[in-house]
Amino acid sequence: MSNNESQPTLPDRLSGNPRSPHHVAEVFEHDIGIKLNGKEHFNVEEYCISEGWVKIPSPKALDRRGQPLMVTLKGTVEAFYL
Repeated sequence: MSNNESQPTLPDRLSGNPRSPHHVAEVFEHDIGIKLNGKEHFNVEEYCISEGWVKIPSPKALDRRGQPLMVTLKGTVEAFYL
């Protein structure tokens, strides 16, 4: 499986926002999945495995810059390549 060897290891904390210091562009070249308490989530903006949380955008609320507010969900976080 040479495909797995070319994938970078998933960091403990990762953000989908390119302005964040936790954004790693090499990881986003591959499809990744996030599970929170055994349930797969498709709208995760940021996660931290060691602290056990994910941030997802609020469906309606926006901040003053027009960006969606982030809701933090806590539990057991698993990150994996699809």
